[in-house]
Amino acid sequence: MKKIYSILILCSLILSLLAPITMPAGIRNTSPDVEDEVIPVTASTDAQLELMSPSVVLMEGSTGTIIYEKNKDEKLRPASITKVMTLLLIFEALDAGQIHLMDEVTVSEHAASMGGSQVYLEPYEVQNVDTMIKCISIASANDASTAMAEFIAGSEEEFVARMNQKAKELGMNNTNFVNCCGLDVDNHYSSANDVALMSRELITKHPEVSKYATVWMDTIVHTTRKGQSEFGLTNTNKLVRFYEGATGLKTGSTGLAKYCLSATAKRKDMDLIAVIMAAPDTKTRFAEAAKLLNYGFANYSIYRDDNSETPITPVRVVKGVTEQVQGKAADSFSYLCSKGRTQDKIRKEVVMQEDIPAPVAQKNKIGEIVYYYENEKIGTVDILAIEAVDKAGFKDCFVKLLMRYFLAQ
Repeated sequence: MKKIYSILILCSLILSLLAPITMPAGIRNTSPDVEDEVIPVTASTDAQLELMSPSVVLMEGSTGTIIYEKNKDEKLRPASITKVMTLLLIFEALDAGQIHLMDEVTVSEHAASMGGSQVYLEPYEVQNVDTMIKCISIASANDASTAMAEFIAGSEEEFVARMNQKAKELGMNNTNFVNCCGLDVDNHYSSANDVALMSRELITKHPEVSKYATVWMDTIVHTTRKGQSEFGLTNTNKLVRFYEGATGLKTGSTGLAKYCLSATAKRKDMDLIAVIMAAPDTKTRFAEAAKLLNYGFANYSIYRDDNSETPITPVRVVKGVTEQVQGKAADSFSYLCSKGRTQDKIRKEVVMQEDIPAPVAQKNKIGEIVYYYENEKIGTVDILAIEAVDKAGFKDCFVKLLMRYFLAQ
């Protein structure tokens, strides 16, 4: 009789475990489709900088914070800093395995016909992808840019469509590309802010671009029906030779665009992007880019936390095949400290959910790391489940209860 009574108790407990439950008040939904609160990070832009260039932006790379701006959204001709987007799509194609550095690229008559800045590629000349990137990054070659556009997308028109699609994805709302190299044509425009956005994407997601963009002088070899000839490349960005920490990135100039520049530099783990649009002369664009970078490095510092040593306790799973799930931080955290703010006043709190109902999908949000500067909330990083936990069935619950029962005896 005692055994029958025990079995009845076990069955009653199993039925209670399988019954539907509701989430406790105050616990966030674990669905990955629910958007979390986005905490904007901004910096003061009231610096007293006397700049001749009509449109400029100084941005910190890891946070995307604009430190200084002047007419940042004005639509202007970007000239060859258009090629920042061209290079971005090239490096994305490399990462995706669509192309490889040693792939051979045959130059079309259309690509060879590009005017302006060029390395004088001839129709049907063959160069590999690595050399083409070198020509674009160092010498701002329009012919190499067009050849790569055709190699990746089949035609320049299709490549330009992809450029504009990527611009939309990055929130470049004041940009429209008509070609891949930046030659002056109607309806081809961008803004200092948009150039900063695509420069940030390139330099932070593909830092290997710097090994090309910081080369001062190099050579390539033309191999044509006429034989072989060496051609010298000299970087159009003077800052890579003279500015401490320079990492790139791209110059541009035409009669209508005047003098443009996206200058990137890194010091003490902080990436800065200075964009100059429509400067009156080349000396001004380099001087004012350096002035912006100097201001940023002198007045700001970057706080980074990769969360590798953040203790994260597992979360209890209700009615799951396992009783808990471990989490990990979804990303690192960066915060831009302005002058007068010190990193030792930044603290963080780990906030985990309680009693999450099964099933729990891998990468479901199960908590967050909340960062504060003193008592001011400055950002969060999600904590995600490292594995899936299925909902327990009758058999799973029965086995667990039997184990608990006999262990308690």
